[in-house]
Amino acid sequence: MNARFEPVTGRYLNLDIGGRAHRLYVEEAGQGIPLVCLHTAGSDTRQWRGLLNEPRILERFRVIAFDMPWHGKSSPPTGWQDETYRLTSKAYADLVLTVCEALELDRPVAIGCSIGGRIVLQLALDHPDRFRALIGLQSGAHVDPYYDLDWLNRPDAHGGETCAAIVSGLVSPTAPDEGRWETLWHYMQGGPGVFKGDLYFYKVDGDIRNEIERIDTTACPLYLLSGEYDYSCTPDETRDVARRVKGAEVTIMPGLGHFPMSEDPQRFISHLLPVLDRISGKPA
Repeated sequence: MNARFEPVTGRYLNLDIGGRAHRLYVEEAGQGIPLVCLHTAGSDTRQWRGLLNEPRILERFRVIAFDMPWHGKSSPPTGWQDETYRLTSKAYADLVLTVCEALELDRPVAIGCSIGGRIVLQLALDHPDRFRALIGLQSGAHVDPYYDLDWLNRPDAHGGETCAAIVSGLVSPTAPDEGRWETLWHYMQGGPGVFKGDLYFYKVDGDIRNEIERIDTTACPLYLLSGEYDYSCTPDETRDVARRVKGAEVTIMPGLGHFPMSEDPQRFISHLLPVLDRISGKPA
């Protein structure tokens, strides 16, 4: 029998977020500089398994990933049945900062994709002193609506399959089947209305296109990495952020789409390692 445990530890963290008790699921592996990983809208921490299992990263970084409330193994707070989930910029930023504080992380690196990539820009604007560096994947300052969000939570449509169908076109056509279908499976398992609630932040409340020039990369370095196959955050939109943020460094990743860390982990890691080398000050 060929059986082995991965080097990943998963635990539940009990803490107050926004004045409400939460039970947050957290995974981590490695040691060194804290690297906090933020998953995409409607998905969960499983997207980061590539980083959580990469020896070249784990020898220098303590990789930490958590399921946001309402996502994955993190349940909604008590009383959720009487409310509609809707993510805001303030709530999202407070969540990230609260988790970092609860884990007693000293100026961690934060890496986020899609909505995670957007909140990275917000953190760069408002809290650069709290981070050693910020890495945005598929990071744009805004996105114009390109489909009807009501389809994401309807009684006459399978919510999970609809969510997966909508994001399926954002996966690179060159992604291996294993990565493509695992990425879509995460979306098929999302809670009712959660993906839609995340997109309120992504499409409405998190629009910072008129503010990003205020980002000061001398206070906190900003690295932008975007896959070339993405119509939600196109390479040109990422380049526009880099053009407007003095000192931001941008890499467009050939053969990758909107979910680089899960659709093709090894190809993505080949682009991420040079950035982590810069941050850590030593090569893998």
